[in-house]
Amino acid sequence: MSELPTVYVLSGPNLNLLGTREPEIYGHDTLNDIHARLAAQAADLGLRVECRQTNHEGVLIDWLHEAYVEGAKAVLLNAGGYTHTSIAIHDAIKSIKVPVIEVHLSDPMQREPFRHLSYVGMAAALHFAGHGANSYTLALDAAARL
Repeated sequence: MSELPTVYVLSGPNLNLLGTREPEIYGHDTLNDIHARLAAQAADLGLRVECRQTNHEGVLIDWLHEAYVEGAKAVLLNAGGYTHTSIAIHDAIKSIKVPVIEVHLSDPMQREPFRHLSYVGMAAALHFAGHGANSYTLALDAAARL
């Protein structure tokens, strides 16, 4: 039996604190809760997810490169605050031939003005934001159709 196509699920800074960090904005689900739901959903879709979180920009870039080298089907990327600041992550997305889907629990356009600019979004193939934890499941459904 061949290995299932892999979708990388990459989460950036402060997402390790989901469930306790500003639950009025981000909800009560932990990142582990979200990852468990994605793993079950991926199995139903004939996929495998590789879920990772880091607080470090360069690590996200390394993982984007790895997704490309390993032949990932897609990447779901919630770059956290780096979404609005990192030209380096933007360039990494542009440099790989793997579709990157931008994911956010909240809707950055409904928040502070500095969150309205998304360097990730400028390079991403698709975007899901403002649906809470369901932003991830919607993005995984989209990845399965790519």
